[in-house]
Amino acid sequence: MVKSAFISVISEKERRGSVEFQVFRFTNKIRRLTSHLEVHKKDYLSQTGLRKILGKRQRLLAYLEKKNRARYKELIGQLGIRESKTKTR
Repeated sequence: MVKSAFISVISEKERRGSVEFQVFRFTNKIRRLTSHLEVHKKDYLSQTGLRKILGKRQRLLAYLEKKNRARYKELIGQLGIRESKTKTR
């Protein structure tokens, strides 16, 4: 998703610090670092940075899921970042 298209969806007051916008920014960084690491496989500092960003995004998504499940589902649908989970016991 293009940044300007995503920003237009978010209301004016939620643009900078909202959880959705932070997840969007982290997702873009993750995609950029992933493509970088496909070319430069031994760039261990970038791998470390990618793991940190993944952890931050995971915590933000867990927070959003707990606070507002509808916004969480809409966000992961727009960004296409998580597959549906099937629980097996």
